[in-house]
Amino acid sequence: MGQIATIDQVIYGLQTNFEAVQVDKSVTFAREAEFALQILSANDYAKNIALGNRQSVADAITNVAAIGITLNPAEKKAYLVPRKGGICLAISHIGLLHLAIESGSIRWGQARLVYEKDHFELQGLDQQPVHKFKPFDKDRGQVVGVYVSVKTADGDYLTEAMSTDEVLAIRDRSDAWKAWINKKKSCPWVTDEGEMFKKTVVHRAHKYWPKTERLDKALHYLNNEGGEGITQSNAPEAQERKLDPSADIAGVYATKTDAEALAYWKANQGKYAQDLVAHTEFKTAVVDHRMNLKAANVTDVEVKE
Repeated sequence: MGQIATIDQVIYGLQTNFEAVQVDKSVTFAREAEFALQILSANDYAKNIALGNRQSVADAITNVAAIGITLNPAEKKAYLVPRKGGICLAISHIGLLHLAIESGSIRWGQARLVYEKDHFELQGLDQQPVHKFKPFDKDRGQVVGVYVSVKTADGDYLTEAMSTDEVLAIRDRSDAWKAWINKKKSCPWVTDEGEMFKKTVVHRAHKYWPKTERLDKALHYLNNEGGEGITQSNAPEAQERKLDPSADIAGVYATKTDAEALAYWKANQGKYAQDLVAHTEFKTAVVDHRMNLKAANVTDVEVKE
């Protein structure tokens, strides 16, 4: 009982700090303090870590306010977890998509694993992929990839897909995974592999969404203080480029309407299917140009030859 009271004092002593950095007024100190107390009191290991490193508890609760994410267990957006000798704020892929929606970057989004017995097919930049599977099948095979599909504020769909090999290459370069290999120090890549697959594809895909400070702050926190290690150095730009997309990038920027830009993408993106770096460069240019055209409200009707 005495330990719980001590944790209670640590948490409820953070109200001033919490409210000083609060970015979302709906994420209130009273509710988040209660959620934090419930989480830490329910797990003896987490409770002992918290008592041994009270500053980590203070940092985690403050980050809840600074990022604007709730610890409500029913919503499964964020958690307090023992990591790196302290208590860290862990944000799920659901939480990351929530931040993107709340900050206006996207309207809607979902990330899903793809198994070897599923039927998965990309349909292009502006459509959702086809993903068919039997949800009650007990054996869908091994995980072969992951994707995230979102709907932008303009009503378009953007989809990013990664193979298992791509995700594991990122995992293998992370400090968290290296610590597991060398010292058997547990990390989220070991305890929550599926969740880390989904976070990895969200991390890559968010570069093509309208930028928001809250989402960028959350991802930066997870990569550094959160110890998850999905860093920009592991992004496709770090790999070797085999093809030069500069001619097609110039070509898409020469289009005068959104429909023309989209048609140009569909006609030319296939040649970069085996070159992730060139594909990413071309795709980034297409998304950027389409957003600029829409911002300028350019339509087929308005353009005169």
